[in-house]
Amino acid sequence: MPIPEDVTGDEVDKDVRQELQSLPKTLAEDVARNLVMVARLIDEDPEGAYGYSRVALRLASRVAAVREAAGFAAYATQKYSEALAEFRAARRMTGNTELWPVMADCERGLGRPEKTLDMAGAPEVQKLDKAGQVEMRLVAAGARRDMDQLDAAIVTLQSAELASNSIQPWTARLRYAYADALLAAGRESEAREWFGKAVEADRDGSTDASDRLAELDGVEFVDAMDEDDAETETVVTVVVDEDTTTDDESEADEADEPEVDESEADEPEAAEPKVVEIKVVEIKDTTERNTED
Repeated sequence: MPIPEDVTGDEVDKDVRQELQSLPKTLAEDVARNLVMVARLIDEDPEGAYGYSRVALRLASRVAAVREAAGFAAYATQKYSEALAEFRAARRMTGNTELWPVMADCERGLGRPEKTLDMAGAPEVQKLDKAGQVEMRLVAAGARRDMDQLDAAIVTLQSAELASNSIQPWTARLRYAYADALLAAGRESEAREWFGKAVEADRDGSTDASDRLAELDGVEFVDAMDEDDAETETVVTVVVDEDTTTDDESEADEADEPEVDESEADEPEAAEPKVVEIKVVEIKDTTERNTED
C-alpha cells in the first residue's frame, strides 16, 4: 500500500522501535512505516488502517507490537473475532495484561456479555493500572446493559473514581457512561446532573455530553445545510411596486415637477413592478464534534 514520503518509520514509540530491532534493518523500516500509517488512519479511516496493519502483519507476525496494532485495527472495523485473536497473541508474547479490557469488549462485540463479566472478575484485573481498571468497569457496565440489567450497570459504575472531584483522562467517559445508564433506567433528574458533571470534565470533547444535556433541557439542534457545503445561499425574491411612495416623497416630487396643462398631459403609463433579489449567505460552522458510546 502507498506510504507518503514524509513517513520514515522513526515516528513509532521507543518501545516499538526496540521490538523491531530483532528484524533486518530494511524490513524493520518497512514495518515501522506501516505501523505509523495504522496510527494515523485508525480514527478517521479504520478500513485504511486495517489494510496497513495486514501488510505489517505479513512482514512481521512474530513482533508483539505488530500483533497489537493489527488487533486495534480489526477492533476499529468491528472485526471482533480477528481482533481478539490478535490481542491474545500479543498477550502471549509479552505476558502483560494491559489488553484485558479491550479483549473483554471484543467478547461483548461477539455477543458474549457473560464471558465479558467473567473476565471482569478475573485476577488479571487486579494487575491493571488505574486507567485499565476504570476501562474494565466501563466494559463490564456495557455488558450488564447488553443483558438488560440496568440497575446492575449503574452499580458497576459507582466507584471511588466516579465520586472523586479530581479530573483524570477517564473521568469524562466514566461520568458520561453513568449518566447514560441513569437515563436508560428512567432516572432523568440524576442523569441530567451527571451529564453536567461529564461536561465539566470533558476538556477535549471526547463525548457528546453537552449535546445530551441540551436535549434534556429541551434544546433542539437543526442543521439546515448540506454537510459537504461550506456555505448555503438563499435567494429571496421581493416585488417592489414603484408607485408606492411615502408622503414625504410625494410632496418632494410634486415640488420639483413643473406645472403641466392637464389637457396637454398624456395619460401616464402603469409602472411595472420592480423585482429585487436579495441573497442571504450562511457560513457553515466547521466545528466538529466526536462522540463515542
